[in-house]
Amino acid sequence: MPDCLFCKIIKREIPASVVYEDDRLLAFNDINPQASTHVLVVPKRHIASLNELSADDDQIVGEVVRRAAAIAKDRGISAGGFRTVFNTNRDAARPSSISTCTSLAAAA
Repeated sequence: MPDCLFCKIIKREIPASVVYEDDRLLAFNDINPQASTHVLVVPKRHIASLNELSADDDQIVGEVVRRAAAIAKDRGISAGGFRTVFNTNRDAARPSSISTCTSLAAAA
């Protein structure tokens, strides 16, 4: 999708501080963090909305959540607690967001 911010980051058209990457996911530090740790984990395949997910997407959603937990553990915040949020569509917390994303933030 040409106007998708996350697709542009995945294509390296927009720079990001990448903390994890594999063939299906990209995780990067938020440029406007809301906590001491704030990482976005996004699938490399464009997903316009959680509303469009089907049972065929169960694996990628699971991978996003497991990667968020692994990053929390790597950063030493998993034992103390963290939150995982899915922002969906334009009225979510991210005004320009259309793609599905997961935010990982340390408890304040």
